[in-house]
Amino acid sequence: MAQGQEVRYSALSNCESYFERIQSTKKLPKFLQETLNDAFARIPVSSFPGVSVGRVIEIPADTTIPHAVKILSECNILSAPVTNPNARASINWRERYLGIVDYSAIILWVMESAELAAASLSAGSATAIGVGAGAVGALGALALGATGPIAVAGIAAAAVGAAVAGGVAVDRGIGKDAATAADSLGQDFYKVLLQEEPFKSTTVQSILKSYRWAPFLPVTLDNSMLGVLLLLSKYRLRNVPVIEPGKPDIKNYITQSAVVQGLERCRGRDWFDCIAARPISDLGLPFMSCNEVITIQSQELILEAFKRMRDNHIGGLPVVEGPKNRIVGNISIRDIRYLLLKPEIFSNFRKLTVMDFIKTVVMLIQDVGKLAPPIICKLDSTLGSVIHSLASKSVHRIYVVAADDEVVGVITLRDVISCFIFEPPNYIINNFGFSAEEMLNQ
Repeated sequence: MAQGQEVRYSALSNCESYFERIQSTKKLPKFLQETLNDAFARIPVSSFPGVSVGRVIEIPADTTIPHAVKILSECNILSAPVTNPNARASINWRERYLGIVDYSAIILWVMESAELAAASLSAGSATAIGVGAGAVGALGALALGATGPIAVAGIAAAAVGAAVAGGVAVDRGIGKDAATAADSLGQDFYKVLLQEEPFKSTTVQSILKSYRWAPFLPVTLDNSMLGVLLLLSKYRLRNVPVIEPGKPDIKNYITQSAVVQGLERCRGRDWFDCIAARPISDLGLPFMSCNEVITIQSQELILEAFKRMRDNHIGGLPVVEGPKNRIVGNISIRDIRYLLLKPEIFSNFRKLTVMDFIKTVVMLIQDVGKLAPPIICKLDSTLGSVIHSLASKSVHRIYVVAADDEVVGVITLRDVISCFIFEPPNYIINNFGFSAEEMLNQ
């Protein structure tokens, strides 16, 4: 089997096994499940509330990374669809849109760049190991912990940057090993990272299919909300663009968070109250066993936390202490933005423990709030209380705890949405015109 086919099969297989597990553990009467499915199938996408900013923000693929960061920050959004600048006049959405860029993917790219620069500094200069000062190209999938000359030599096209690798730090006699070099770069590196070549000229397109990349798969205004819920749950999309039939322009942007907040507003309706009053165990929640929950100890390095999220394709981790995994905090992939926005943190990011990171961020952003504390529930909590916590706190996951706050499970937005629906036979190809395999390979 070819490698591309293996990747597609793996993605589809993961979606199938996840959803089958959910359906097999739910203890809802069949008539209730069918009633819920039929209800969502009758709700048109056009009835879903529009985005809060009034219009969907799009980022052209040839936008530079610094400009993309500015757009996302100013608009206070975490992701945006990426348009093909060579197909502006096309009415075909497949030609017009290339994917969706995630804020956290950009920050991870910055961190990997820092590791590459540190590694080249440890060799004396970028040129000494075959990485030209003016080299430009994709950075590749370098693990966050990979440093040293070998790491850089293996990615000859990786751009380290003339200002960083050629003179800003090397001429100052910074230490010989990569770890020392990275620690010593400090604010000098932070200042030049997005201001010097090749960093300031790197485009969104060059990192688009990196970490947390998602296919651009729109629905039309006359599609049903059942299709949207399936895309957001079984098929693991975090957001679904909405277009008009026959027109490529995006009219709305439906996220997992918006759907769960919409469910919260259904409180008081018979169909919602019926299922919301049930304990989470009736829905098979949490879907994973306590041994499957991925955690991070409070004294581990913050880099390891973000690396663990990336490697496991998850958006958050409970911060725990002790052998019984007592929860003491929460780290989200969204928190990675502080590494870029706060030079005080970036200058020391290689040494920071998870708890030090949390305390430092809380101290630095007192004017705008604090990092969200861990949101927890008990094994006997109702689905309605879980939905209320997720919606009112605007968080993406809630941790299930037993005695002494021991983490025994996690419930995500995806899990909650999955509780309300099942997939009719051949639904994707009948309603979207292509198979699930084609969809996941967009």
